[in-house]
Amino acid sequence: MTASGSPHDAAAAPVVPFSQFVIKVHSRCDLACDHCYVYEHADTSWRGKPKAVPGEVLARTAERIAEHARAHALPAVHVVLHGGEPLLAGPATLRLAAEELHRALPPGCALDLRIHTNAVLLSAAFLDLFAEYGIKVGVSLDGDRASNDRHRRFADGRSSHAKVLAALDLLRRPEYRHLYAGLLCTIDVENDPIAVYEALVALEPPRIDFLLPHATWDTPPPRPERLGPHPYADWLLAIHERWLADGRPVPVRTFESVHRTLRGRSSLTESLGLDPADLVVVETDGSFEQADSLKTAYDGAPATGFTVLEHTLDQVADHPGMRERQSGLAGLSGQCRGCPVVRSCGGGLYAHRYRSGSGFANPSVFCGDLMQLITTVRDRIGPAATVPAQAGPVEPDLTDEQFDQLAAGYGDRATVKALAGAQLGLTRRMLAALADGRPDAWQLLADLDGRAPHALDAVLGHPYARAWAARCLRGERGADLGGLAELAAAAALRARVEVDLPVPVREGAVHLPTLGRLVVGGAGEARLTTTADGFTVRGTTVGWDTPAGGAWQPVRRVALPGWTVALEDTDPQRDSHQWPVADRLAEDELLGWTGGLREAWELIGRDLPDHAPGLAAGLSTVTPLRPGPEGRDVSAAARQAFGAVGIARPATAPILALLLVHEFQHVKLGAVLDRHELFDPTDDRLYHAPWRPDPRPLEGLLQGTYAHLAVTEFWGTRVRTYDGLPGAAAEHARLQLAVWRGHTATAVEDLGASGSLTGLGKRLIDGMRAAVEPWLTVPVGAAAEAAARARAAEDRVRRQAAHTTR
Repeated sequence: MTASGSPHDAAAAPVVPFSQFVIKVHSRCDLACDHCYVYEHADTSWRGKPKAVPGEVLARTAERIAEHARAHALPAVHVVLHGGEPLLAGPATLRLAAEELHRALPPGCALDLRIHTNAVLLSAAFLDLFAEYGIKVGVSLDGDRASNDRHRRFADGRSSHAKVLAALDLLRRPEYRHLYAGLLCTIDVENDPIAVYEALVALEPPRIDFLLPHATWDTPPPRPERLGPHPYADWLLAIHERWLADGRPVPVRTFESVHRTLRGRSSLTESLGLDPADLVVVETDGSFEQADSLKTAYDGAPATGFTVLEHTLDQVADHPGMRERQSGLAGLSGQCRGCPVVRSCGGGLYAHRYRSGSGFANPSVFCGDLMQLITTVRDRIGPAATVPAQAGPVEPDLTDEQFDQLAAGYGDRATVKALAGAQLGLTRRMLAALADGRPDAWQLLADLDGRAPHALDAVLGHPYARAWAARCLRGERGADLGGLAELAAAAALRARVEVDLPVPVREGAVHLPTLGRLVVGGAGEARLTTTADGFTVRGTTVGWDTPAGGAWQPVRRVALPGWTVALEDTDPQRDSHQWPVADRLAEDELLGWTGGLREAWELIGRDLPDHAPGLAAGLSTVTPLRPGPEGRDVSAAARQAFGAVGIARPATAPILALLLVHEFQHVKLGAVLDRHELFDPTDDRLYHAPWRPDPRPLEGLLQGTYAHLAVTEFWGTRVRTYDGLPGAAAEHARLQLAVWRGHTATAVEDLGASGSLTGLGKRLIDGMRAAVEPWLTVPVGAAAEAAARARAAEDRVRRQAAHTTR
């Protein structure tokens, strides 16, 4: 079994986890759109569904999503509240849905929560509720009034257009603008495409989606003869030409997906590209269904036979229909597999391939339109589309050998680089969930992804980029989407690309992740203009040769043999650790850090050589912290900030070396846990850690034990350095080894006896046990052994006292 395989069944094909969930909160609608796939197409299951979702279904759905997130270490889940018309469910049900999801999701898994509505009932009361829970709002609108009223009317024939425009005016107010997710428009080729485009752009959406009308080979879409053989492509291409001429004023998901897939990158929509489907629907009765679009194929097409009350999401993912939609190129018809644009088209939307007798083993009923659209866009965007595609971020799984290195407490350069690649992929996916909030910055990031991927990766690999994204997705107070602009500006500067972009001013400064900050005074936003030689903000110009000091405060790096590390004291997102961060280092403090790091690195290379290659490959950032209470040494690692540790500089270089390797253990194990299931996530018991008075959850005990492998080794090498010599330093080292090897060995056995480890988790514990065993036989003397036993007894008394107090 490889390290990436299932610990339970090595022969089973891996389940592709879901990350997108549609929860139907109401099964009826207040409009009577004649193109609706729910009520007007083949499937009639809506008639037997409860109108409103019961509270118990919402609670169980949240638990199932949380269970799935824990099992697959998902960094974020994307949930859409849907219908019918979801606003008909009322504020109380929508509040309950948000509360249940926020309550259930595990720490470290961010929630991107949205609602998709026709907006007829949208009001300030709803928007206040959505602001409270960070619920983004997507609105269906088919363009100007004439275009919209062709299909989107009330049952009595009245227009819905005025009510939707009034709702969008409300949504665009400053207090609600951050909730505006975008507009969704269903194509009707009888409508004027430019009139539709202009009407939608005038509403200042952060994103527009154009959807082909749902159709199959049995019920093909309308194709008026006067409009030619591929009217849907021509309709979209008219808008695409205008959109390019306007300078891409708003992201259009269809066009962006074509541009991206032509360059070998992933699609942004399930209707294009070969990315595996990762979406599941929960109906108001708690039944799991496949994508809603399947309702257009035949009656009962989306059904799986599973429910939230009785089945897990892993069982749903193993459903044959789900498997087929996740099979990429292999799941397409022979005609599609041989098509020159298949990697962009992806066979089109799965539902649009249906034909009686052959099922979904057909090209899309829009095949000719998709071919025309993709090839014309390819020719319009020119040479950039024909050069070899830039390699995307690689997220390699660990080999058996690499996993065993980590189990022993180490990890060479290639192993840690593999962890870093996976972490970069997670960061990219988290940022994609925030794209709607700053479409200008997101468009720049997307462009740089094709033009200068290495510059972009250097910025997105900054530890606090992910920390910021996690804060935004969790809806934490003070987290704002200006961070997208900061990341985009920093990447443009690294790529020497000229841009003009509004960026936030935080505490009087403009922050550029990985580069530094420019003090400009004031607050709000400022325009940042880059050139090949530097950048300008509010009249202050910074060039590549601008010295540090004054207004420009660059990130300072310490270059050591084989390792260059940033001393991060400028990024406002660095406050991600449990201890307060230090302010900008004065020159004498900087010199102290530089000297301390040089000595600590020399010690690590000499005494802890198996730690050095991985640390140099993966630890990019040390964030200075303020001294701990009474001056004691403090340090920390943050799960959402791979590559960074926070440390209050200790008095001696050996202790700095100890803190570096100790905290980097947490960094490595956190990255492993993001990719691999090591224990049963439903184990909610608390375990005693020998070094703490308070009991810890299983993951907390595992994290602490893994970190203390390095602590034990450090003190073991110090004992060997003193080699029986007398003196206070030698006695201290022997005592520390006696204490920490005992603590670590005990915790390893407690983990092994938990009964909650997966096969891969047991393998990790076996490696940890083997790593600590040699240190158990190092002589430390009777005095140190006795002192260690006395300290252990005192720790037990403190734990018992703490337990009694609780």
